[in-house]
Amino acid sequence: MPGQEPAGPQPLPGVNSIIAVGSGKGGVGKTTLAVNLAIALTRMGNKVGLLDADVYGPNVPLMLGSSEPPNIIGENRILPPERYGMKVISVGFLSPGDKPLVWRGPMLHSIIKQFLGQVEWGQLDYLIIDLPPGTGDVVISLVQTVPLTGAIVVTTPSDVSLQDARKAIEMFKQVKVDILGIVENMSFFVCPHCHEEIDIFSKGGGERTAQQFSVPFLGSIELDPDIRKGGDSGHPIVMEGDQSPHAKSLFAFTHRVIERTKELQEADGGSVIEIL
Repeated sequence: MPGQEPAGPQPLPGVNSIIAVGSGKGGVGKTTLAVNLAIALTRMGNKVGLLDADVYGPNVPLMLGSSEPPNIIGENRILPPERYGMKVISVGFLSPGDKPLVWRGPMLHSIIKQFLGQVEWGQLDYLIIDLPPGTGDVVISLVQTVPLTGAIVVTTPSDVSLQDARKAIEMFKQVKVDILGIVENMSFFVCPHCHEEIDIFSKGGGERTAQQFSVPFLGSIELDPDIRKGGDSGHPIVMEGDQSPHAKSLFAFTHRVIERTKELQEADGGSVIEIL
């Protein structure tokens, strides 16, 4: 009927790949990896958007060193600010400071639909979506709104983190979202004095879980104070380039994400949106 919304998820015009970055629990560095992934993709020459869907803890503005609000243009269209060469939208731009957002499911669904359907994303090679931790309403709203290319599950090597990562994998499977793979963050720490690797949160759990669930392992990211400093200062570490010893593992992870995205799109019949 006229005026009815189309049923099912609808592609975003001009957006080639939509990748969700999720985790079963908080505190594993999910947003850090999402932000560095988006910037690394941009530095490789791609057109990238970053959607901060972590509505309860929107840390993307802090990690990008930006509080610029979006502009409203035309008929309720949102023009996202740009940072480090990519387009960015976050609830943190709309509700800055320490005031929490107390929202129920319908409001979450509404803001996700707005961020996807009313933002002027333009032509993008990749739209990276930073999900809230856990298996809640935002993921359901997302998969009901747009077809995802795939999801990345972030974990640490600890058994506690891996238990929740397994739940995240099962969640994505239940909602029929392909999994690009698992990335193990805070995988090891290199002692600055003896230069030996110290397994603070155990070791190898992410790779074993990937094998257990027959999904790709996207790499290990070290526990590096410089990565943390980059996020806190609004100057993510990948801005130092792929030759920086602190950023090499993040660029290797990004290359693996690119490979997996191509694999999934080819397996889906090569349904890649042409970027004009």
